Amino acid sequence: MSGLFRGRKALVSIYSKCNLSGLTSPPPIEVRFSESAGRGVFATRRIGAGELIHTAKPIVSHPSLSSLDKVCYFCFTNLKSSNLLPFCSDQCRQHSKIFYETEKQADWSAFHDYCRTQGLKYPLLVKRLACMIISDAATPETLDVLQPATLSSEMILLMEKEYQLLRSTFKDAGFTDEQIAFLSKQWYINVLARIRINSFRIELALGSYEDILLSAAASVEAEAAVGNAIYMLPSFYNHDCDPNAHILWIESVNAKLKALRDIEAGEELRICYIDASMDHDARHTILFEGFGFHCKCARCMSND
Repeated sequence: MSGLFRGRKALVSIYSKCNLSGLTSPPPIEVRFSESAGRGVFATRRIGAGELIHTAKPIVSHPSLSSLDKVCYFCFTNLKSSNLLPFCSDQCRQHSKIFYETEKQADWSAFHDYCRTQGLKYPLLVKRLACMIISDAATPETLDVLQPATLSSEMILLMEKEYQLLRSTFKDAGFTDEQIAFLSKQWYINVLARIRINSFRIELALGSYEDILLSAAASVEAEAAVGNAIYMLPSFYNHDCDPNAHILWIESVNAKLKALRDIEAGEELRICYIDASMDHDARHTILFEGFGFHCKCARCMSND
């Protein structure tokens, strides 16, 4: 089997792994290789400005530590003050039952305190994924299809403490070596490398669906970060400082991808990974330090 055929077969299989909701037909897009940025998402037909391209549920997600008592532990919907459980509904409680029962067996206070004091958010996603694997709700290879970041030796060294805390938390809770056999240091590093550049910071926008569409770049003041999540299909969208598509969250962690302008068949769909209002130098610095590439979109090449 040729490498090209294997690559195409892998991209086709992505659709079977993507949890797309709210659509009665396949989305008008396909994942294929681009000449400039590896894998990308392309329109299979003309997409009109404002059109909902697709929605997506996360593979793995976790609320921020500051939001644990404010949002649903599963879907991030704002909780009512009368909620006694960390879920907004019986449906969310049932969806999270498998991994949540595993999480409840351990005391996460030391792990959470370390993440809080160090300002870490990605280890929380690894914690959730590990609980899903132990509960047979995921496999250790769940994120392998995603592109990893390049980690320096200094970054890997800094992961030692959080990794040991995660493993010892499971051990102290009575989980056997067999149950956490997958949880090696190398597995932890590989998962973090993928989470670093594929994680979305979830900001629930305030206002109606139409209002957000009309002001595609919703202001920071109108949003509240409530957690982080990894998606399959949205992770294949490449970056552009002048994007033609936008990812947003209205009431929950379920993502909506919408067109910002008319997109022609065959055109690549791109989103902006950062705050597009920043100047050229600031964008380049953040994109290189955070995502490991020098942006060569039309806006950057024209130096704004």
